[in-house]
Order: sequence, then C-alpha cells, then structure tokens
Amino acid sequence: MTSTESAVRRGRFIAFEGGDGSGKSTQAARLAAALDAVLTREPGGTAIGSKIRELVLDPQYLNMTNRTEALLMAAARAQHVDELILPQLLAGRDVVSDRFVASSLAYQGVGRNLGIDVVAELNEFATNGLKPDLTVLLDADPTTARARLGDDLDRIEEAGIQLGRQVVDTYRSLAASAPDRWVIVDANGDIDTVAARVHLVVSDRLQAL
Repeated sequence: MTSTESAVRRGRFIAFEGGDGSGKSTQAARLAAALDAVLTREPGGTAIGSKIRELVLDPQYLNMTNRTEALLMAAARAQHVDELILPQLLAGRDVVSDRFVASSLAYQGVGRNLGIDVVAELNEFATNGLKPDLTVLLDADPTTARARLGDDLDRIEEAGIQLGRQVVDTYRSLAASAPDRWVIVDANGDIDTVAARVHLVVSDRLQAL
C-alpha cells in the first residue's frame, strides 16, 4: 500500500443479500444514496462482468451446467473486486453491492448441490479474500417476494423460485454463523418502511466500522 493509500480511510463495503424479490436492488440503491457510496451489483459492475451477466441470466441457456454457472459467477466477481470494489475502498469510498459471495454459496453451493465449501474456496480465490464489512440480509415472506418479481423472469430468478426454501435457509444460516458481519432486516412492507429499517440497523453497525 502506498503512503497516499495509507493516509486515506479505507471505505466500508456493504453487501445486500436475500432471495429473489426481497428488494435487494431497491434497498441497495437507497442505502448507497444515503451514504453517498458507490453502488454496484453482481454479476456485473464492470464491462466484463456485464457481459457475463447477460450470459448467465439468459433463459435460452437452460443447458448451462451448474459448475459452469459457478465458475462464471466467480469470474465476474474476480473482475468486479479488482477493477471496481477494491480500488474504490482503497480510495476511501464506501461501496454498496447488490449481491456478493453469499449469493454463490446459497444458489450454487447449496441450491445447485455443488457444495458450500467448494464454492466458498472458489470464491476465496476470486475475491483474494475480500469480505464485506457488513452484509444486509433482506428476509421477505415468499408470497410477497414472488409477487414483486412479476412474470418476466431471468434464468437465475426461475431457479430461485424452484430452489426457494433452500436459498432462504442458507442465507439465514450464514447470518447466524457470523452475527458480527451480518444483519437481518424484515423485508416485508412498502419500500419506505423497509428502507427505514435498513437505515436504522446499518447506521448502528457502521458506528463500529
């Protein structure tokens, strides 16, 4: 690290997780605006990541294997960390991401039966060990979440509906195993109500970061 980097307070990295339809994209954007943070998403966040996103989410690729899906997600994440997230953090900017490694653990590790330890090891390499300072789990009632999605679903959203309870239970287990790095927020209710809950709990946690 250069003397310039060491003189700047490292930014805080916050990730939003949850099942499809839990409101991650909306609430991540609201929090990023409130913190004047860099807003990004996964897969995506970079030109390379966006191309991978198109491929992974395209419903026409129903024959994509589970290992291919996991590898593509990790590849997009590696580019995301190196090109956007880490440079912004080192420059002192807070970063808010719609999804990060926990999504792969839930969807590919458990939901796709690849093994949570295998997927965790793959992503440890992809991120070079970078972890969010805080992960916000938006916990929504399945009926509410499904209604928010509508009918125009991408490939991962279709999978998320099928995997349903496995994904939600994995997120809750991850949150329970690292309470110092996770917070669970009730995601039922209108956008403003949920945003107020997020702001309250995140503000409290950020005091210690």
